[in-house]
Amino acid sequence: MLIGTLLIIAWLFLLVRYPKKALPISLVALAGLAMVGLSVLWQDNRELAQLARMGLHFQYDTEQCAADRPVRVSMKNGNSVPLVELQWRLAAFAPGDSVNLVQDDYDAPRYRGPGQLQPGAEWADCLPVPPLRPGYRAQTLEWRAERVQGSFAN
Repeated sequence: MLIGTLLIIAWLFLLVRYPKKALPISLVALAGLAMVGLSVLWQDNRELAQLARMGLHFQYDTEQCAADRPVRVSMKNGNSVPLVELQWRLAAFAPGDSVNLVQDDYDAPRYRGPGQLQPGAEWADCLPVPPLRPGYRAQTLEWRAERVQGSFAN
């Protein structure tokens, strides 16, 4: 923190004392920082848009899933590029409520997708029920993904 403050004071001193030399260098540095910042924002927005096009649906389904893994996840890659990796945390909500009923411990499970998933391809699997708050039954809840993270091929 102290070093950063000293660098800013030194830069301001040079800018005031030698404006003809320091101003062009400062503008180039500022333009470079702006380009890096815009590049990071563009990549983040592109990734968020790609994640939004992933069709990720959850349903409590004991007919197609084993009793120890009753939450069925189905996914469709709605992007024009392959999915490389996808992970999320499972959230459960009472119908019409906005309180997540999954116990959010530091060791809460993170679920992973299939790995490579080509554009337009579909994938399905069954997941175990995460630890719920006492008093709720898994079959009566609505299931959603939270903290979705993923990467796509360029």
